[in-house]
Amino acid sequence: MSEDRQKPVVLVTGGAQGIGLGITRHLLLNGWRVALLDLDEEALLALDDEPHGDARLAIAADVSREAEVAAAVQRVLDQWGRLDAVINNAGIANPVSGPLAKLELDHWQRWLDVNLTGAMLVCKHSIDALRRRRGAIVNIASTRALQSEPDCEAYAASKGGLVAFTHALAVSLGGDVRVNAISPGWIAVDDFKKPAQRRPLALRPEDHEQHPAGRVGRPHDIAALCAFLIGPEAGFITGQNLVVDGGMTRKMIYRD
Repeated sequence: MSEDRQKPVVLVTGGAQGIGLGITRHLLLNGWRVALLDLDEEALLALDDEPHGDARLAIAADVSREAEVAAAVQRVLDQWGRLDAVINNAGIANPVSGPLAKLELDHWQRWLDVNLTGAMLVCKHSIDALRRRRGAIVNIASTRALQSEPDCEAYAASKGGLVAFTHALAVSLGGDVRVNAISPGWIAVDDFKKPAQRRPLALRPEDHEQHPAGRVGRPHDIAALCAFLIGPEAGFITGQNLVVDGGMTRKMIYRD
């Protein structure tokens, strides 16, 4: 068997921009073959200028559409013959849905369809392949599953549901597939967007100072934990939601 055929395979949804792009790059550099699924075809095409061509498979698909998800997973298996891990990162990034009294039902449903149902569909169609490899799943949730700003009910509900889905699935797949969640806090991604939207970081000292860790988060902070959780050294970790927020959810804030 060739060396390339022995390399593990991971499917990363929302893998062409933001945190997902950070995860994709990190895993490629660490010896994984990465299938990245993204709805934004422009962002996918921009990856053609990056290295790792033979180890990367870009797929345009909407995670909220079951037929597209099923086809994407099958394409990965047809291409590489195995699937060792899934990272469910795809989601509507904007957390603000507006006042609940004015929230349209279809807008509410779209947050749930992408952020929660999308992860369910990817897991559903990946489970058999993951079982064969005794693989792992990581769901990217949010600290907004644990704390809120006003007018973010749809986003918070979708991410809270994802945390609950994580521990439920971990129990259902116990002994076969490990399932964990990561809840990022403030992760600066302006320089990880597609070229048309990419901007230099514009962070102020006070942005960093409000974090007990002393800085705003970056995509590699999430990517490194993803790599650990899908690797063999995390073999005793399942059903957990790991908060990566520079300590913000532990900080008491009083107004003078």
